[in-house]
Amino acid sequence: MRIYMVVMDETPEARKALRFAALRAARTGGAVHILALVPQNNFNAFGGVQATIEQEAKDRAEVLANSEAGNIFAEHGKRPTIAVRTGDPQASVKKYLEEHSDIAALVLGSSAEAAAGPLVTHFTSSAGGLPCPLYIVPGGLSTEQIDALA
Repeated sequence: MRIYMVVMDETPEARKALRFAALRAARTGGAVHILALVPQNNFNAFGGVQATIEQEAKDRAEVLANSEAGNIFAEHGKRPTIAVRTGDPQASVKKYLEEHSDIAALVLGSSAEAAAGPLVTHFTSSAGGLPCPLYIVPGGLSTEQIDALA
């Protein structure tokens, strides 16, 4: 079974990447893994405050991933696997790929209006070392274009 992994955040390009991955999975009898990332804060607050800030960020990521997973389930009848990781985004993605050797493709979205984000920049520059193909979904594609390509 082909598994398409998508890194989910609150950006429109992540939603487009997820749509592409969900359609590819549905059309190939595959599955989707959603990896929601919680970046580590670069500041330290007092113990309890820091823990609260980190928990709220993790909760937001989980709610977002579950909401998008619900949309996929409603549209395609399959519930994606969801994982939430805290820490360095690039390292988290690499580690997830290492832990899940059955992933067939890493699917990322790129912005239509801005320069490529840090994940797209990092993984395109090191794509030759990935254990699976890397798909970049352009942010300028319409829903209809994504549907036709998937």
